[in-house]
Amino acid sequence: AAPSSLRGAARVAFASPPEVLGAAHRLARGEDFTTAIRRGTRCGNRRLVVHYHAGGRGDDSPALVGVVVPKKQVPLATRRNRRVRALMAQRVGSLEPGARVVVRGLAGADGADSSTLGRDLDRLLSRCRERQAEGRRR
Repeated sequence: AAPSSLRGAARVAFASPPEVLGAAHRLARGEDFTTAIRRGTRCGNRRLVVHYHAGGRGDDSPALVGVVVPKKQVPLATRRNRRVRALMAQRVGSLEPGARVVVRGLAGADGADSSTLGRDLDRLLSRCRERQAEGRRR
């Protein structure tokens, strides 16, 4: 009985990773990406760029998050994207309803640990919110 329970526990652990961005909070439509990138506020550093567009008044839809990668870096970007998505999954609850956030992972993020990327994300999200409140986009 013991081996089957271990297998079952392993299956459950594998099926539900601890930090997954839920489907309700994933950007999937092209127009949502376009809205965040073109109409949102952009802040960045050498590891990450965040595009943030706040929801309108009365918008009670869930905050949506997307992660993108420059085309030249696609073969190297899977691990980086997973790390950024996991970090955003931890922060999606603190985003305003209706917000649209696109995070671009740059090559500098490859050598950074998760705590550094988390601090970068917190700083960039805060800066984007401040700039949006001021009416500035860049």
